[in-house]
Amino acid sequence: MLHRRLYRLAAIALPVALAIAATRPAPALATTPPGLGIAARDTAVFAGGCFWGVEAVFARVKGVTSSMSGYAGGRGANPSYENVSTGTTGYAESVRVIYDPAVVTYDQLLAVFFAVAHDPTELNRQGPDEGTQYRSAIFFQNAEQQRAASAYVTRLAQMKKYSRPIVTQLAPLTVFYPAEAYHQRFFDTHPDYPYIVINDKPKVEHLRQQFPQLYVAR
Repeated sequence: MLHRRLYRLAAIALPVALAIAATRPAPALATTPPGLGIAARDTAVFAGGCFWGVEAVFARVKGVTSSMSGYAGGRGANPSYENVSTGTTGYAESVRVIYDPAVVTYDQLLAVFFAVAHDPTELNRQGPDEGTQYRSAIFFQNAEQQRAASAYVTRLAQMKKYSRPIVTQLAPLTVFYPAEAYHQRFFDTHPDYPYIVINDKPKVEHLRQQFPQLYVAR
């Protein structure tokens, strides 16, 4: 199976302008103090391999109002896809999920993350993609999210849900940088892209099958 970067290099149909846009830094989105703008309890940030598929999955969860690809957990300002891809920045390809807690709970988002969005037993890789930038991680914004995520991982381990240990990193979110524009909604704008067909469409289908009560067609 080809690495996603090879798919990008082989896809001559992608406009050159998009490649140029990849070098432009994106503004950071720091956590928002309670009562100002988006409340922290209504925002979750997950990393689970290539952000295209993770973004597509959460965009189809009932109660999610925004699903954005970006970078979290690293060092230095204004990361770009090119430098994050080197695996030396500490950043992980991540997805910021803004949701209505009256419709979908944080625990339900955790269930989707662990069950269909990625494989939490793969260390510093996900499917065909390798490197710390593809690690499994939950970036919590407050103590409540930290407790919920930790408890959920403990329950999965006790249930022996997986044959291998869960390697998901739990870390505080300090800042989230949106990815370049051409990465946003990549699943929807490139439905026939080989990487999407092979790696990400099955995730969305698993969401539909395993969580029919949460699934919303887009």
